[in-house]
Amino acid sequence: MEEDLNSEAMAQMYEASFRNIEEGAVVRGRVVKVTPEGVMIDIGYKSEGIVPIDQFQREELERLAPGAEVEIFIEDREDSEGNVLLSKEKAEKIKVWESIARASEQGEVVEGRVVSRIKGGLTVDLGGVKAFLPGSQIDLRPVRNFDQLIGQTFQMRILKMNARRGNIVLSRRVLLEEERNKRKEQTLGTLKEGQVVRGTVKNLTEYGAFIDLGGIDGLLHITDMSWGRIGHPSEIFSVGDKVDVVVLKYDREHEKVSLGYKQRLPDPWSQVGGKYPVGKRVRGKVVSLAEYGAFVELEPGIEGLVHVSEMSWTHKVRHPSKLVSVADLVDAVVLNVDPNNKRISLGMKQAEPNPWDTIARRYPVGTRVEGKVRNITEFGAFVGIEEGIDGLVHISDLSWTRHIKHPSEVLKKGQKVDAVVLHVDPEKERISLGIKQVTGDPWESLIPETYTVGKSVQGKVVRQTEHGVFVELAEGIEGLIYASELGRDEGGKAASLNVGDEVTAEIIKVDTAERKIGLSMRARQRSTEREATGEYNQGQQSLSTTLGSLLREKGI
Repeated sequence: MEEDLNSEAMAQMYEASFRNIEEGAVVRGRVVKVTPEGVMIDIGYKSEGIVPIDQFQREELERLAPGAEVEIFIEDREDSEGNVLLSKEKAEKIKVWESIARASEQGEVVEGRVVSRIKGGLTVDLGGVKAFLPGSQIDLRPVRNFDQLIGQTFQMRILKMNARRGNIVLSRRVLLEEERNKRKEQTLGTLKEGQVVRGTVKNLTEYGAFIDLGGIDGLLHITDMSWGRIGHPSEIFSVGDKVDVVVLKYDREHEKVSLGYKQRLPDPWSQVGGKYPVGKRVRGKVVSLAEYGAFVELEPGIEGLVHVSEMSWTHKVRHPSKLVSVADLVDAVVLNVDPNNKRISLGMKQAEPNPWDTIARRYPVGTRVEGKVRNITEFGAFVGIEEGIDGLVHISDLSWTRHIKHPSEVLKKGQKVDAVVLHVDPEKERISLGIKQVTGDPWESLIPETYTVGKSVQGKVVRQTEHGVFVELAEGIEGLIYASELGRDEGGKAASLNVGDEVTAEIIKVDTAERKIGLSMRARQRSTEREATGEYNQGQQSLSTTLGSLLREKGI
């Protein structure tokens, strides 16, 4: 009877203790034993449950021993064998959710690892709970490559949380903004003009670089990067570089900061007067070309200009690229220095001897030279007598005898010719040449001896003028038949001539000073008539003599 009471009492006690076990609760239990199928845990109230073995990591199983405490989730009151079903995984998740909920309520920071990329952002693991990190909340600036963040761990703050739906939205940006604002307040409190500060190159543009000084950005303009010439900020800086800069101007009200990099060093132009006196020979690198000249870097921050007019003694330079290229090393002479306006004038030609200084000695008047025709103009031809030295042959010095309207009638570009130096002007850098002077003047002896007054000549009409017609007597020799000397035709009218007609005329004038030969068809006609009359009279005399002799012989 007593045993029945004890059994009945124990059953009542068990039922009472079991009723105290609430499904879905997280409780602490003690390990009773570990089996291949699971871990038996005493959850109190005279009750034991089993957690499946696969919910434990190998390292955890090695540490588990009877009596060890673990937190578990009561999943169901009992299974078919009467054991309470437990879950370690759900207990851990509930614990994480409780921690996340507490962090969300109190605005605390949570830490998570990026596990994957999804549309619009990233999936983050918060200790077994998945959360969403939108792309706009990843960084202060837009992130273009989300894949590079997978596997990284960040600290974030919870923006939204819905435990019922299991949704969590995170933000890393809010923490970065808070950190930036703190640094900004610190920076603004200590920043002052003239101060040297250290910053990070944040962004590069064509006109400068933005430097992060600690929560506030300053602009380093391209003109304040170097005392010398630079084409783009990327020639000196890269994004992420740590640089020391000088605060040039600070507008606290509008939070604008202007920075300088070159100001850390003395202005090289402050000593340029003594370092580069006028007349000093220098060597530098061509860094830029313009239509009017070339800029030559003498040292970092110091450039001089070689004007096109100072590049060559002998060449007329239309553009500096004809003689130099960027990066060429050139020798020059300092012509002028203006430190106030930061200008140095250089001359390349002054670094070489001026060939015009010795031109009169090397090519005295009367010297015979040989050269190629470089250029032909209406008034003459330029002949190169040495590199960069041309002499002008005026159209009047091309021929002694020919009437030349344009030099191209007798010369071609590239043609080799012989000439004689007629005049040298070193100051104006001019040499006058003559081609006809290579041979003697035919008007001095040859023409007067060959074409004498009264001589009958033949020629071809080559052109007509108001005053008469010109007749070519020989190569380069012409005579003029004035209109009054054209003579008469068979009908007694004035003769009419056309270009190309062959004519016979008599020389009536030879003027060596004016280089003219006067011709007359009338004079030739008169001479012909006289010759004919003389022959007739002579015939008559001969006939009379013959008849007289005959009569005398016959005694008549």
